[in-house]
Amino acid sequence: MSEVRLNLHEAERGPNGEQSGPSPEPSSEASRLSLQGLLPADHSSSADVSPSASAEPSGLLSLPWEILTHIASHLPAQCVITVLPKVCHALSDVGKDSTAWQLRARRLIGSRAGFPVGPREDFDWPTACLEIEQLITCWTRDADRVAKQIQEDEEERAQVRQQRREGQDGEAVAGGQEGDGGDEVEGVGVPAQEVAYGVDEEMEIAIEGEDGEIQPVPADDQLARLREELEDRLEDDAAALMEEERNPRMVFQAAELQAAVLNHQQDLAEPVNLGNGGQIDMMQHPSPRSPSPPPALECVTLPSGHIAQINSVLFLGGEGKVCATASRDWNVKLWDLQAGPNGALLYTLGGQGDFSTHRGWVWCLASRGPLLASGGFDSTVRLWDLQAGGAERGLIRAGAAVLCLSCQTDVLLAGTFDKRVSMYDPRAPEPLIKSLRLHGNAVMCLAADDKYIISGSKDCTVAVYDRRAGKGLKKLRLSSYLMSMSYSGNEIWAGDNSGMLHSFSMQAGTLKPLSQFDVGHTALITGIQKTPGSLYTCSSDWTIKVHVPCAPPRTLCTLQHQAAVHGLSVEAGVLAVASGYGSVEIWRPRK
Repeated sequence: MSEVRLNLHEAERGPNGEQSGPSPEPSSEASRLSLQGLLPADHSSSADVSPSASAEPSGLLSLPWEILTHIASHLPAQCVITVLPKVCHALSDVGKDSTAWQLRARRLIGSRAGFPVGPREDFDWPTACLEIEQLITCWTRDADRVAKQIQEDEEERAQVRQQRREGQDGEAVAGGQEGDGGDEVEGVGVPAQEVAYGVDEEMEIAIEGEDGEIQPVPADDQLARLREELEDRLEDDAAALMEEERNPRMVFQAAELQAAVLNHQQDLAEPVNLGNGGQIDMMQHPSPRSPSPPPALECVTLPSGHIAQINSVLFLGGEGKVCATASRDWNVKLWDLQAGPNGALLYTLGGQGDFSTHRGWVWCLASRGPLLASGGFDSTVRLWDLQAGGAERGLIRAGAAVLCLSCQTDVLLAGTFDKRVSMYDPRAPEPLIKSLRLHGNAVMCLAADDKYIISGSKDCTVAVYDRRAGKGLKKLRLSSYLMSMSYSGNEIWAGDNSGMLHSFSMQAGTLKPLSQFDVGHTALITGIQKTPGSLYTCSSDWTIKVHVPCAPPRTLCTLQHQAAVHGLSVEAGVLAVASGYGSVEIWRPRK
């Protein structure tokens, strides 16, 4: 253990070498309580006040640095970030040491779970740990109890493994084999379905060769056997999944999508897409009662404003106070969540003289600053100026149904039913910059930054495009197609049409598949949002799940709905969910 010691006997000095006076106490009562017992009894509680130089080193800061960081890992993350820097410079350094944050993450998640899933370089440990603690506090009852339970479970499994190695207890061996499958936390919502599949165990990976052809990567015999076992399980469930896809309440049905697009695009040349679909009936069902929220949260339902299913919901402004909703009734509406107990409708977007926002189903939303973009089955992307009260800012004709959008600082990206990813400049009179043909089927989801575009298609491929070089870099082939995607830091998380989660790392233009996880969804994952310390997913299986984004993900809570869930948005700790009954539920911290 290092012999480096930090002592409080060295007084803080100002720029001129004079001893600095006391600074104000932390304003939060909770913060003061968190520090109780950490400083020596003969020290003043005022910040930056140190004992005289002649005093003997004592108290917390006389401990070795390793012990100090371990102690700090048990303090609330908010305390370490905002309060310790006000006590003294030495304690402020604790918040800059990634070791303390890694100890904290391990205590909260467990040592057997991998975190972060992607690269550790430049990972924002303080933000991740703060989000994990807030997530556990909001979606369970007690973060410390959860962490303690995780530790106890791991210790119990370690004992079982030791007994198995020694061959002393056959029954314990059998129990250990069952328990080693996951880190279930008793009493924390629905426990995670922590069945983690390695990349080669479940995902069929292919890399685009120099000639542009996709070349599969062969697996060894053991991995092939694992894949065969999983395929057998999927075959057993095939009938049930097919029945679910025929359910008219499901959020996304391939035949329904194709038929609806054909209502607006009679000139499509692919006969396989022909159908007899029509407009969905208006929803006559009353909004279902929202599921009971965890104690720290309240759940409200926005007033009924749409007369058809809501496909997308999106928070605007960064504070969780305003959200937009896009519906199959052809309209986009803006809501003020702070007005009244259940929020209020601000306005319905639309140009002058228009009876609706679009001329077809509105399927997706994206925003950046004051710009809001909506894409629909009328083959248009419509632009709205939020600073001007939602005034119409422009219209882009995409040429096919718009299924996904992404707003970047300098470009608007649209994925369409005609297999293209298009780049637009919303400020230009002729907005189209480039149209990319990266896939062989409809583009279902997009993620991007200032360097790369990552797109997922119904042809079961994921493509990476280098914006600066102007060329495609890589293409992966999966055994399923991605429905939703979230890009955070160097990690990409995505949900597919079979209910599985996929994680990828993205560094220097290299997209690397990491793992595939079964978290308990049984149908299409229609929405996913990931931050350094949180992961939210929703599905057409009528559930929303809240996870810690480790490997395997730790599911903290599962919310059951009475209809398919079409999308979600999370901002400032507020969760908005779009359901198949044409309603939007909001989960937010209690006032």
